[in-house]
Amino acid sequence: MANIDFGGTLEEVITRKEFPMAKARKVLKNEVIAIIGYGVQGPAQSLNLRDNGFNVIIGQAPEFKRDWDRAVKDGWKPGKTLFPIAEAVQRGTIIQILLNDAAQRLVWPTIKQNLKPGDALYFSHGFSITYAKKTGVVPPKDVDVIMVAPKGSGLNVRRNFLTGAGINSSYAIHQDATGRAEERCLAVGIGIGSGYLFPTTFPHETNSDLTGERGVLMGALAGVMEAQYDVLRAQGHSPSEAFNETVEELTQSLIRLVDERGMDWMYSNCSATAQRGALDWKPRFKKAVLPVFKELYQRVASGQEAARVIKACGGKDYQKQLAAELAEIRESEMWRAGAAVRALRPKESTKTLAKGVKGVGGRAAN
Repeated sequence: MANIDFGGTLEEVITRKEFPMAKARKVLKNEVIAIIGYGVQGPAQSLNLRDNGFNVIIGQAPEFKRDWDRAVKDGWKPGKTLFPIAEAVQRGTIIQILLNDAAQRLVWPTIKQNLKPGDALYFSHGFSITYAKKTGVVPPKDVDVIMVAPKGSGLNVRRNFLTGAGINSSYAIHQDATGRAEERCLAVGIGIGSGYLFPTTFPHETNSDLTGERGVLMGALAGVMEAQYDVLRAQGHSPSEAFNETVEELTQSLIRLVDERGMDWMYSNCSATAQRGALDWKPRFKKAVLPVFKELYQRVASGQEAARVIKACGGKDYQKQLAAELAEIRESEMWRAGAAVRALRPKESTKTLAKGVKGVGGRAAN
């Protein structure tokens, strides 16, 4: 392990230097990695593992034709490397459960009855184990229970792999039945393309992930964007101007500077007017949203958000409801303006993006 200084706190992380690909292949040379679910993370992780030379099969319910057909299109062969879920679990030794949280709860009885002593159960999110009393996902004592959670959508797990950049991941060991749980976990983490892996626990990953998704990463970001856009429009700014000043400049310029060298670097590469205004208003925004984040974390930690997810996502009409909610966002003026702005970007950047993600089967949500 390498000791890295994260803002004054030393943390141990696993890099490719400490755990190279050759070691990962050696650890997993006799393993069959069964990817269960070909929706969001499944395509990216399975394709990365396959490209890295590991023995991978897919378990996917044939009745979900869209995902089954996507797997076939990506080169998985029915009866050879693509199977119904029960058969894939029987054939596998490391069972990567990459179904969404609601689906894991429904499919768990099938997975459990086909597990073998010494298998490893692998998750990319701690939800089902952390909230086992709600989900019913309680693994038998004779299997390893491990997690590698990439810090990005399936789309970016694959995209970063193709560019050679890799993606950061957290990892955790919940149950070590074989004495090999950690090395199996790290080997798969390197195999899916992690640039480095940092240790966590299933509950910590779950709480931070649910907070982040509802907060800065998705919920808060979308809400703040809509609020600024609405204010600009109400003051007479055109849709294109409001969108460019709210979304386009952030995604196409400023966030790339933050990614490159941090927030101060972004500030130092903006105008003096932008610097001063941002520094003055940052504390006011923090003060305004801090109570919301405290409430959000309390709801996550107490299990209220988990109960909401299980109840809502398990409903028979959920997909119809979800489609309507996403359509409302897509058809809003702000995001229709966004579609028009994206269409004006130079065609070369679009071609480059398409080339970079050729063959990726994942959707953009995590």
